Amino acid sequence: MFSAVILFSDAKREYFLTEQQYIAEVEVEGRARIIEKYLQKFGFSVFVLPGDSDFIEVVKRIKPLIVFNLADSLRGEEYLASTIAAGLEIINVPYTGTGELGLALSTNKFLTNTLLEHAGIKVPKYQLFSTYKEPIHPDISYPVISKLNSIHGSIEINASAISENEKELRARLKFLINTYHDEVLVSEYIEGREIAAVLLEGVKKKVYTGEKILDGEWATTKYNILTFDAVWTGAVTGFHYKKFQPTEKLKELVKKAYTVLRMDDYAKFDIRMTSSGEFYFIDANPNCALGPIESECDIGTILSLYGVDFDEILRRLILNNLNGSTPAFLKSGKTSTRREQLGVL
Repeated sequence: MFSAVILFSDAKREYFLTEQQYIAEVEVEGRARIIEKYLQKFGFSVFVLPGDSDFIEVVKRIKPLIVFNLADSLRGEEYLASTIAAGLEIINVPYTGTGELGLALSTNKFLTNTLLEHAGIKVPKYQLFSTYKEPIHPDISYPVISKLNSIHGSIEINASAISENEKELRARLKFLINTYHDEVLVSEYIEGREIAAVLLEGVKKKVYTGEKILDGEWATTKYNILTFDAVWTGAVTGFHYKKFQPTEKLKELVKKAYTVLRMDDYAKFDIRMTSSGEFYFIDANPNCALGPIESECDIGTILSLYGVDFDEILRRLILNNLNGSTPAFLKSGKTSTRREQLGVL
């Protein structure tokens, strides 16, 4: 029987500056346990491990066929997540998701915007702030949205994230920089429909898109933004997806962004489409939250709109990363009689 390892973020409360950061990271283990059951149905012997300082030695002992890398941080730092992929490279174990370079790029939103912009992909006008007193570039127009430069997970995205004047922006910058000791990326707010585009690699790179529709109280706010509370609090998320048929232009833009940012296997891009049909890329996520539709992950939810179930997502990810030792049932794409087919394992 083949073994598989699932690595999750080793989230301890003491690692994080705020409760929001902890909430956004501690959930990864729960998703790992859900994926464990799917892989067990395939017939794998599954080991679910924290991505901590000991993971390399443990993985070396297990000798898995493949590692599913879900770890988004190390000791609470997102920029260190790339070292987990690097560790797997060092011991030469196949793993899913983006490699160390792409993960390192993703923890610098300013650099991400710069790379996309130089590739001819539209992003909102932006400026990086290291202190809250820096001069504001005259080309930047209000309203603007402020995000932590190296921290994802919708942390501190709330009504105060949008600033309509300099006084509001200075207060926002002061709070974020003093609380998180991180730089802040300020971008012009783009009015329009928000599209989530998931790229999943297989034999070809395929793009699946869904329009993000805010629900209930979240739909009545002045600005169309998804707050931390809408994503993480309550039993039901504050939004749902509606199938959005992507144009060929949008597909090509997503594929180009994916290549420019050195992503692998799967990724998600948040995009604003203006009333004139222009596309602005507002966020890029390699190794976006992986999970089936019941885990409320974007990738499982959006692909389900196209009839692609989570078994097929996992099959594609495994086939992307194995050479020569692939189980026969994965090559055929059949999973309905897995147990009977696992005699070859």
